[in-house]
Amino acid sequence: LLFIGDYIDRGPDARGVVQFILDLREAGTAVVCLRGNHEQMFLDYYHGREDKSFFLSNGGISTLRSYNLDDDLTNGRIPESHLRFFTTLLSYYETDGHIFVHAGLRPGIPLPRQDEDDLIWIRYEFISSSYDFGKTVVFGHTPMQKPYFNKTKIGIDTGAVYGGKLTCLELPEGRIHQA
Repeated sequence: LLFIGDYIDRGPDARGVVQFILDLREAGTAVVCLRGNHEQMFLDYYHGREDKSFFLSNGGISTLRSYNLDDDLTNGRIPESHLRFFTTLLSYYETDGHIFVHAGLRPGIPLPRQDEDDLIWIRYEFISSSYDFGKTVVFGHTPMQKPYFNKTKIGIDTGAVYGGKLTCLELPEGRIHQA
């Protein structure tokens, strides 16, 4: 299983989502997890690198509540295993035929030289580009009404957070599953 980020901030039980993924791993399921922009916002907030209003206004309040924390990170606590999960998330994952990334890639830049911010934040410069990265890029981050397919890209964010469907891509078949 490969998850492409945004495990937190968009629902009432961020702690439960992270624990579910950790439990999958503990049960022996091969799981790869990428970092999304929401995990990065959380880490920046947690380590004091970002103004807290940015994190809180982007769904962070629900994440803090799920850990019984207030906006000054007092009261509850984040389990060490969850902090380790957040800090060890991958920027991207590559297979023989695919590159998996949370948001996208900057056209014309080789994969090892991609900017970390682009990997979790880029949108239209990537989606509208016809640049061929040599492999199909599977991405999320930008909600669309239905899965996006073209010659070089597959977008699977179908806006579950906004009432759309949660989309899963089964490879190598290219089959879509939605809930």
